[in-house]
Amino acid sequence: MDVHEVELVMSAVKEAQYPDTGWPEVAFVGRSNVGKSSMTNVLINRKNYAHTSSQPGKTQTLNFYDVEHKLYFVDVPGYGYAKVSKKQREQFGQMIEHYLTQRDQLRGVIQLIDGRHAPTEDDIMMYQWLAYYQIPTLIVATKIDKVKSSSYTKTISAITKGLQLQANTPLILFSAKTKRGKQEIWDWIEQQTGVTD
Repeated sequence: MDVHEVELVMSAVKEAQYPDTGWPEVAFVGRSNVGKSSMTNVLINRKNYAHTSSQPGKTQTLNFYDVEHKLYFVDVPGYGYAKVSKKQREQFGQMIEHYLTQRDQLRGVIQLIDGRHAPTEDDIMMYQWLAYYQIPTLIVATKIDKVKSSSYTKTISAITKGLQLQANTPLILFSAKTKRGKQEIWDWIEQQTGVTD
């Protein structure tokens, strides 16, 4: 999709605050600093629209981005950030779980994994949780420009084995720097939401 109009319309912490337009939604999950904001900026053709931060754990709300008045991108708080208090982590967990399991408009989840490393324990738990609830999921390996192309097969294997990836879960290699994978991610989003140009 060629994106011209994007607006952050809502930062929500509970269901009563979610948008009520009925548009399809795609959620982005991943551990802190995995590159969610950078990927969002590439997908919507902006440089610094989705706020990128060097401070992990910055996103503490569900951020709804209106994309072309057709669908929402939902940025979910990063997981696995130790400096957030246990109570805050539990609150985040409840908020995220409620959204992902109860939201009728949710059409799929894009889970980001750092392509330079094997999946973390938190990555594995999140994927297994999404698989348990049978939520359509796309795995995106980020920062792939920092991996030698000769090691791509090794990266794919490490993520596939680490997550115990199901056959129906696609995996895309992505770089915010080179924009590799951008079209494939959009293809998946359009397939899940039925939204095209």
